[in-house]
Amino acid sequence: MAINVSDVVVTTASGTPQRLGELAGQVLLIVNVASRCGFTRQYAGLEQLQQTYGPQGLVVLGFPCNDFGAQEPGTLEEIQTFCSTTYGATFPLYAKVHATGAKTAPYDQLTQAEPAGDVAWNFEKFLIGKDGMVLARYKSAVEPADPALVAAIEQALAV
Repeated sequence: MAINVSDVVVTTASGTPQRLGELAGQVLLIVNVASRCGFTRQYAGLEQLQQTYGPQGLVVLGFPCNDFGAQEPGTLEEIQTFCSTTYGATFPLYAKVHATGAKTAPYDQLTQAEPAGDVAWNFEKFLIGKDGMVLARYKSAVEPADPALVAAIEQALAV
């Protein structure tokens, strides 16, 4: 099913609601992140994508999630400090979410996009086009520098 996330309301790190449609015209890479995961090193690659493609309109959005192996137990402030000091992450981190079970935004909508189904683990990635449509989904093992992901980002930015 084609899913448009423009009307999805998420909670920013400061606790305020934000409609993803406010980011219309930009390409989004939505990632459920965790600080104590085998994939945590992907923060560096996500930051590299933000630095490389941010000026062209890419925004990486990190959504801390403690659903998988309790690998994101800290407070949002602790998570932000860890990400900035360990990986130099500058992309926005949002309030903690649930990607499984009683899903919270944006995962209540994202998991309905083809291929539909629950998020399997930390660092699953959803690529969103400038129009708010979900373009692709990448499993946790797909590194941020993966040629297929980079090509999809470049194609989305070119539209």
